[in-house]
Amino acid sequence: MDKILEGLVSSSHPLPLKRVIVRKVVESAEHWLDEAQCEAMFDLTTRLILEGQDPFQRQVGHQVLEAYARYHRPEFESFFNKTFVLGLLQQGYHSLDRKDVAILDYIHNGLKLIMSCPSVLDLFSLLQVEVLRMVCERPEPQLCARLSDLLTDFVQCIPKGKLSITFCQQLVRTIGHFQCVSTQEKELREYVSQVTKVSNLLQNIWKAEPSTLLPSLQEVFASISSTDASFEPSVALASLVQHIPLQMITVLIRSLTTDPNVKDASMTQALCRMIDWLSWPLAQHVDTWVIALLKGLAAVQKFTILIDVTLLKIELVFNRLWFPLVRPGALTVLSHMLLSFQHSPEAFHLIVPHVVNLVHSFKSDGLPSSTTFLVQLTELIHCMMYHYSGFPDLYEPILEAIKDFPKPSEEKIKLILSQSAWTSQSNSLASCLSRLSGKSETGKTGLINLGNTCYMNSVIQALFMATDFRRQVLSLNLNGCNSLMKKLQHLFAFLAHTQREAYAPRIFFEASRPPWFTPRSQQDCSEYLRFLLDRLHEEEKILKVQSSHKLSESLGCSETSLQEVANKAAVLTETPCTSDSEKTLIEKMFGGKLQTHICCLNCRSTSQKVEAFTDLSLAFCPSSSMENLSFQEPASSSSTQDGGLMQASVPGPSKEPGVCNPSTAAFACYSAVNERMVDSPDEFHCSEDTSVPNDSNKMLVNKDVPQKAGGETTSSVTDLLNYFLAPEILTGDNQYYCENCASLQNAEKTMQITEEPEYLILTLLRFSYDQKYHVRRKILDNVSLPLVLELPVKRTTSFSSLSESWSLDVDFTDISENLAKKLKPSGTEEACSPKLVPYLLSSVVVHSGVSSESGHYYSYARNITGTESSYQMCHQPETLTLASSQSHLLGRDSPSAVIEQDLENKEMSKEWFLFNDSRVTFTSFQSVQKITSRFPKDTAYVLLYKKQNSTNGLSGNNSTTGLWVNGDPPLQKELMDAITKDNKLYLQEQELNARARALQAASASCSFRPNGFDDNDPPGSCGPTGGGGGGGFNTVGRLVF
Repeated sequence: MDKILEGLVSSSHPLPLKRVIVRKVVESAEHWLDEAQCEAMFDLTTRLILEGQDPFQRQVGHQVLEAYARYHRPEFESFFNKTFVLGLLQQGYHSLDRKDVAILDYIHNGLKLIMSCPSVLDLFSLLQVEVLRMVCERPEPQLCARLSDLLTDFVQCIPKGKLSITFCQQLVRTIGHFQCVSTQEKELREYVSQVTKVSNLLQNIWKAEPSTLLPSLQEVFASISSTDASFEPSVALASLVQHIPLQMITVLIRSLTTDPNVKDASMTQALCRMIDWLSWPLAQHVDTWVIALLKGLAAVQKFTILIDVTLLKIELVFNRLWFPLVRPGALTVLSHMLLSFQHSPEAFHLIVPHVVNLVHSFKSDGLPSSTTFLVQLTELIHCMMYHYSGFPDLYEPILEAIKDFPKPSEEKIKLILSQSAWTSQSNSLASCLSRLSGKSETGKTGLINLGNTCYMNSVIQALFMATDFRRQVLSLNLNGCNSLMKKLQHLFAFLAHTQREAYAPRIFFEASRPPWFTPRSQQDCSEYLRFLLDRLHEEEKILKVQSSHKLSESLGCSETSLQEVANKAAVLTETPCTSDSEKTLIEKMFGGKLQTHICCLNCRSTSQKVEAFTDLSLAFCPSSSMENLSFQEPASSSSTQDGGLMQASVPGPSKEPGVCNPSTAAFACYSAVNERMVDSPDEFHCSEDTSVPNDSNKMLVNKDVPQKAGGETTSSVTDLLNYFLAPEILTGDNQYYCENCASLQNAEKTMQITEEPEYLILTLLRFSYDQKYHVRRKILDNVSLPLVLELPVKRTTSFSSLSESWSLDVDFTDISENLAKKLKPSGTEEACSPKLVPYLLSSVVVHSGVSSESGHYYSYARNITGTESSYQMCHQPETLTLASSQSHLLGRDSPSAVIEQDLENKEMSKEWFLFNDSRVTFTSFQSVQKITSRFPKDTAYVLLYKKQNSTNGLSGNNSTTGLWVNGDPPLQKELMDAITKDNKLYLQEQELNARARALQAASASCSFRPNGFDDNDPPGSCGPTGGGGGGGFNTVGRLVF
């Protein structure tokens, strides 16, 4: 029969005739044949299967072999034995190579035919050894796929025990060698199918024998982390990722990122190749594992790897967005890489040139999936442009392309950025290591205490949180300038964009420290603030003169000496600014004007003087401070004047500014206007008024004053402003010299604010000198802080020229006599009542301590811009009305009720922050209010109020252009480069410290508290004794005013 079949398949008869004869041969298999005939038939059919010249011969071989093996099973079992199969696998078949897929197919079919025969067990044992040998020879994808088919159907052929681990490892290596050189879709699909079969085999083995999983994954990592330039592992390894249980992520990432044997170069290679896996079309969870590894590296501060990989692969990941099959995973990885790369715009700017084309392409196809994708991409782009504003040339085309898609809110953008930064990743992989955190969860940056510099830190944070002032400073073009304003701009830029938890302002401290401030000793924050603003103001005036001088030189004018430049600056100092364009930045932001009016009670002649101010110092009403503190008396030299802006805007001649004596400055608690801003030919002395007004017709008396326990009253800022603006009777030794009468006369002095500042600075005069006991003391009275303040401002069109000078004598001989000085006589009423200008509380600088010679400063602050619209509530009956109809003084109606109402109003409940040197935390207005009641030695000292519903040059920028995406102006390239460089340095420092700690992990303590202080401690702390007044400094303490 075998001869007939052999002649038939090689004959030239028509194919239909051949098929009929073959059917007859198959039917004859039921008849009995001797062993020789069966063997001859098996030989022929095997040759037809393996060496058939055409598909018909191979098909005939399969049909006849299957029929004769079924009916003559013992004979086939004898034919298909170990020797025969081993020969096929090791030597091939005649001209057929042993690695030909046809041989594996033949063995696969043969196993099916003898599955029920006892000899199959021997074949299984043989194949367990042979398949391991074959895998070690790195078979091609097609052969490996056929082998996988065989082993999937006959799991008995898979190596067992330790050999199973070896088999899996070798199979992983084999996959790593897979390559597909074809670019045709048909060949690519076949290649993907073959790889999928192999990966499915591994999955089945891992499920059956879990002990093989971890060694296999170790082999995967060994392949992708190889730094051998001659070997590039196949992206086909991505097919294995979907089979790794997700619950193993934590264990595996911990193992990889904390293994000291894994070098940085190897980890970088591994991560790069895992990102390449995003190109594999059918793999699942690749993005999950890539992001997990990125987070794991961030958790152990291996930032160098993250930076290198991001810059190397970000464009490749972006390009994967063009392909629908891999787009979701690519977008997820792209989002994480960009959002976490927050120290520099470099990574984002690598993909910026490609964004517009991608958006236009997906907008044009109109598919729902494309629209959903663009919404997600748009949110990512907005986050990045918000974080790295200042590149309008790059962002304008993008903003135009995505203008039709929704823009996320600023709150959402901030949340996304804060959760994505490398330094915000949870360090669960190294729980016993002290955490080097980046910015706190607030997103704000602290300032490092350089040695009792909390007075500067608290002031700088308050100024930084003055949003409009910060934006003005950041928008200045100061290139090539080494001014103090340039250093402040540098400091503000770092506070806004550094990745550090806290920044060390050493350069600014040295440049801004008053000459009489002893380094490393505690100082007065109010004195520092006044000096700083004055320096910035004077500096800007000089620069304006110099710039105009340069312009004159360019026009051919004669040269002007430096002395002439200084003289011009002095003229500007003496001449009040008449327009906003002539004002300095400090004048625009903090400058106001105060008019003092003195009326002789004998001849009714009047004298007026207008003075500029940047802050108002408010004395305590005697009723709230006299009972527990001796009278506040100025030292003999307390009349010395501060120079600078205060005198610069006062009309009329001025004397040479005096230098503030640090040992006596601000002893007295009379107003700052009288203490620092008056600048007349004759020195103007004003006594400390300690009287309590007792004429209800002349002085507004508050009826709803909060009560302390025991019936004591709690003062408020309203009361202090009341006291500040109250009319004063100058009598006795304090009489006024009237030039009209040519003698000393009783007089009435009144003060009115005629021009309000954008930011109102109020200093509460808490530190005084007890002349009886010769000690310096602090008034610890609690002061209620209104969230909303209405300031009476009486604007005038012009002021009469002042020809006369004033001279008022000072005498503190009789306190009881002074109690009558604030009585207002019946004077002429003003023609118009003052306008009430609303202010919102922006920041509060707190002094912690019971002594003026030591302590600690910290500040509360919130973001307020001039365009907020939360003032409607100020016009309700319960509001803080800070004026009376007759005296234009400050009044108050139930401030507690108003504050409670403010807190309940959602629009008014802004986000508050507590800045305590390096530490920045979230807080609330309730905490600001209750700080003194909770910690009696912690008292509000300097207050910053923002004028409400005001606008300035920066308020509305970019609401139309969208280029100032985060509200702040774009940084100049010099600043951005400096910040980027420092951020990279910081990440490197983090990484080095993390590696050093890892070496000591065994002995490291796990009790580290990231934020340093216990939350139950009072916020005040500046040295070993905390916030307290008891010393705690290594240097000799000095006065704190």
